[in-house]
Amino acid sequence: MSDWLVWQVVDSAFPVGVFAHSWGLEAACQAGHVDDEAALRRFLQESIRQTGWSALPLMSAAYREPGRLEELDELAHAFLTNGVANRASRVQGRTLVATAFRVWPSSALAALEARARKGWTHVAPLSGVVFRTIGLSPEVAQKAVLFGAARGILSAAVRLGIVGSYRAQWMQQDAEACLDATLEMCRDLAADEICQTAPLVDLLQGGHDRLYSRLFQS
Repeated sequence: MSDWLVWQVVDSAFPVGVFAHSWGLEAACQAGHVDDEAALRRFLQESIRQTGWSALPLMSAAYREPGRLEELDELAHAFLTNGVANRASRVQGRTLVATAFRVWPSSALAALEARARKGWTHVAPLSGVVFRTIGLSPEVAQKAVLFGAARGILSAAVRLGIVGSYRAQWMQQDAEACLDATLEMCRDLAADEICQTAPLVDLLQGGHDRLYSRLFQS
């Protein structure tokens, strides 16, 4: 595995569509649940844990057993009862596999793209197969999922004006303990152990489409 590959995948410039999503932060902000840095920090930690208990097991299972992609895609679709989160997951999944094929063209990724078009294309299981195909190690793949969630939320926080760029970077560094603890707790979870750990965050994100004005898609 090349270090250059890792840095490319986790770079915010890698086009997988996350720039258009706030993970429910915009709705939480407008509802008054995230109105200062302390509230943002709680939202960030809850979202990291939620990612660890929901997306991470699906990604890990698909990484270990790519042949289960369709089964895991169906499981992801059934689990994401929040329509906004469900739609965002499918959009990001389609974008991820399409981008991977264009950046690292291969018969394996061409076959995966064709295979994905027949399903829901949820990002968590597709990430597992894509990361395995391009050569990320299992641990790096898991870290990439958790890091991406944290980075996405803090990037959205900057654009929403909750914190500035310097403070967001400090919060990214400060989140290391939560990221490590979540990885330690969730790295070996099976796909059938996924659960919802932040129902309020999920509820807030579900109301995103009803916001009078919005910057993000989710």
